[in-house]
Amino acid sequence: MKEKQLSVLATTDFIATKILFLRGEKVLLDADLALLYGVETRVLNQAVKRNAGRFPADFMFELTREEFNDLMSQIVISKKGRGGRRKLPLAFTEQGVAMLSGILNSPRAIETNIAIMRTFVALRKLMETHKDLAAKIRQLEKKYDQRFKLVFDAIQKLIRQEKDAQPIGFKIGKAK
Repeated sequence: MKEKQLSVLATTDFIATKILFLRGEKVLLDADLALLYGVETRVLNQAVKRNAGRFPADFMFELTREEFNDLMSQIVISKKGRGGRRKLPLAFTEQGVAMLSGILNSPRAIETNIAIMRTFVALRKLMETHKDLAAKIRQLEKKYDQRFKLVFDAIQKLIRQEKDAQPIGFKIGKAK
């Protein structure tokens, strides 16, 4: 790949599109990591298998058939027997991705890991910001609840009055 294409792959925005939420964890799939690291998926998985002790269940897990089928319907993954995957994908948590930096030791792997870690941090900050915003909105709702209730009651009263009001003007129709 060209240098410009490599830098595009390592951007926070691109990486964020590859992060999935599975089993209550933010994860990256082995194929997406292989793309980012510039290696084949099988090469990445072989390196992981050679260092299996570094990847406990909270760092990496294999998708179940059901999870994989759900993903196939959401994203484009080739069907078995048509040149696509033959094994269930591996999903790496943030800690698993950090551990990959210890077994994939190339300048690109280091650059990619830094970009991935920054993406996870940015997503965490974004989620915290939304929690803070939601809490502030709830506080405002409690504080101004009575005032808003008065406003909504007044609006509803006006709407009822408008329905009961007779239209202004002449009625055109048959004369009696």
